[in-house]
Amino acid sequence: MTTVRPGVDDTPTVPMHGGYTPRRRPNWLLRLVVGALVMAVLLVGGTAFRVWEVARLDERQPADAVIVLGAAQYDGEPSSIFAFRLRHAEALYEDGLAPRIVTTGGNRVGDAYTEAESGRRYLIERGVPPEDVIAVEEGSDTLLSMQAVAARAEQDGWRSALVVSDPWHSLRARIMARDSGLKAWTSPTRSGPVVQTRETQLRYIIRETAALLYYRLTNASVDTESSGLG
Repeated sequence: MTTVRPGVDDTPTVPMHGGYTPRRRPNWLLRLVVGALVMAVLLVGGTAFRVWEVARLDERQPADAVIVLGAAQYDGEPSSIFAFRLRHAEALYEDGLAPRIVTTGGNRVGDAYTEAESGRRYLIERGVPPEDVIAVEEGSDTLLSMQAVAARAEQDGWRSALVVSDPWHSLRARIMARDSGLKAWTSPTRSGPVVQTRETQLRYIIRETAALLYYRLTNASVDTESSGLG
């Protein structure tokens, strides 16, 4: 008869070369690596889901301004991406949701016009009163543009805004606007080359997921030259 003494591990050991080896202990390093990978997958997947979820929302409501995020312009003519954003902002303005439209975006080396000024000219040519269109020409990416708009808002005495961009950019744009001190909601355009095909949509969701994680980590924006999603 075998007597088991309290507190004594009775797990049998395996003889090897005439002796005994101790029990295998858990590989804590492996568990740590697996845990880190699981957390990374959950973080990336959760962020991608939020990008997709907010892209489907239209939070249009009365605000002090409609902010149009800039995109490429060519000698004063907005690119197709930018033009679709501007038309959507014009529709919000005409619906009486805001008394002014704010266009954003600086220029690059060699450009005669800023994105903001080309957007302002485009809206005025379409019949929006000049006094209701404000061009904020500072900023080469979303974060810098939002900070410049927030400074202009404080100067002029308003603070709430509807932010117009492409659907996949909505979450990051809204976060940056709020981080800059604006009370912001999003109303993305549903037309244009960025939203035409599933392949394009998937590419922008992946890009925006990475860009948002980068912003959360560094408090900086990802710079791009033509998409206006920096």
